[in-house]
Parts: sequence; structure tokens; C-alpha cells
Amino acid sequence: MNKPAFRGFGWRSPRPGAKPRMSQLALAVAAVALFAGACSSSDQPSTQTGGASASAPAPKGSGDAGSGTLTVFAAASLTESFTELGKQFEAKHPGVTVKFSFAGSSGLVQQLTNGAKADVFASADQANMDKAVQGGVIDGQPTVFATNKLAIAVAPGNPKGIKSFADLNKAGLTVITCAPQVPCGSATKKVETATGVTLKPKSEEQDVKQVLNKVASGDADAGLVYVTDATSAAGKVDKVDFPEASGAINTYPIAVVKGGQGALAKEFDDFVLGADGKAELSKVGFGPAQ
Repeated sequence: MNKPAFRGFGWRSPRPGAKPRMSQLALAVAAVALFAGACSSSDQPSTQTGGASASAPAPKGSGDAGSGTLTVFAAASLTESFTELGKQFEAKHPGVTVKFSFAGSSGLVQQLTNGAKADVFASADQANMDKAVQGGVIDGQPTVFATNKLAIAVAPGNPKGIKSFADLNKAGLTVITCAPQVPCGSATKKVETATGVTLKPKSEEQDVKQVLNKVASGDADAGLVYVTDATSAAGKVDKVDFPEASGAINTYPIAVVKGGQGALAKEFDDFVLGADGKAELSKVGFGPAQ
């Protein structure tokens, strides 16, 4: 007795000796091809080139260099400008916090060479940046991003009538300067040499903000600070410009510190050197890089 033909899935058993129809062969071949294609796609990586993928890198400026805390050692005269630039940088890099340490450049270099951890260093002169490079704490080549020059800070209204650098030697005046190893102190010495006027300061401070604060508080009649410091403290002090200051221009270099967050630090450097940095620095009187 003949067994009944299997009728599942639309298949009819061919008659004995009959050749398979072409349609049945085509269906069989297509099924095998589909199965092989499915296996291939599941075993091999995608080579798709169009569109975005989940692993695509984030656009530059959106925090792609990392997150966490970026530590910046910066000259005291950069306090106002860099504080604002830090806020702008954080806004462009979600998850990043910029922490600043503002002080005299010479003191910051000493901290770095003694092992203090930082990601970026911005100096108020080339000499102290050179010391950092020689100390082996700088990664790559420093870049100058701004210039600055001295001005005389006096009490509002200039009650002592100070009009020139030579006036700082008037009898009865209390004058404050920066220490010689600090950039503003080094610039003061250059002016003294050029003018032949040797000052007799009551004290020599370790950063320019200390000089400014003593004038603002009334502890001093005058102090040699940067144009930018006197401008930032408008209302607390008045500014007296003098022509000899142009002979003692300070350049401000910035660099990535070894052992820190190199990629994120480089992004901060680029930000300071870019249009946003230049705009903020110019607000308080920093000159362009030379």
C-alpha cells in the first residue's frame, strides 16, 4: 500500500521518476540564500558608512576630550578674564569643572616643579614659562596668547596728583610694587633702568593683586600694577598711564602641563587662543599676542 504524499508547507511529493519542477528548485535555492545571508550579517561587523552610529565621536567642543575637573594654574593678573572664560568653557563642555589657582607666576612655577598637579599653566611672562619648560613640567610648546603693560594704581580721584613714573618718588608717598622675581616686579625694574628712577617701595608683594588691594584699601598711595588690573578694579582705584610702560611689555604664554588631562587641557588652550578668549581678554585691556 502506497503511503500518502506529505502535503505540509505547500510541498507535493513528485510522482516516482518525475523530475522536480523549476519553481520548486527556485524556492529551495532562495531559502538557502536567505539563511546564508542572515548568518553572514550576524557574524560580520557592519561596514555602513552613511548616517551616525552610537559609537561616533562627539563633535569637537562638546566635551569629547573627557569630563571631570580641569586644574588651571594662572597668573594673578588673569583672575577676572580666566574666571569668565572658565564659565564659558564649562558651558561648552558639559561635565567639566574648571578649577583655578591664581598667584604670582614665579610661585606657580615653583609649585609645579615641586610636584603640584595641574593641567594648564598660564604665565604673565616668558621668563617664568621658560623655567617651567626647563623644569620638565611642560608638555609641548607654549604659545603666547596676550600682552600686558604696567600702569599706576592710585586712590579714586588721584588725591596725590600722581601724573608720571617719576612722581612715585615724591616725598611722603607710600608706594607698593611687586617683588623682582614676579613678572610685574621684573617689568618695574625695566622701567627703572630705562628712566633712571629708582623707587623706594614700602613693600614688594608676591603678586600683582596684593599690590592692587593695598592701594584699594588705602594702605598705599600708589602701586605699580598692570593696565588690566587697574581696569578690572575701576571704582576702587584710578589708573595713571605712563609712556615708559611701553618699553616693558609682558608676554603671556600658555601651555599644557605634563601628567594631566592632555586632551582636555589642549582644548582649554585652544579656547583661550581662539576668538572667545581674545574677546574676553581685550575687555580689560590685554593686548594681542606679539
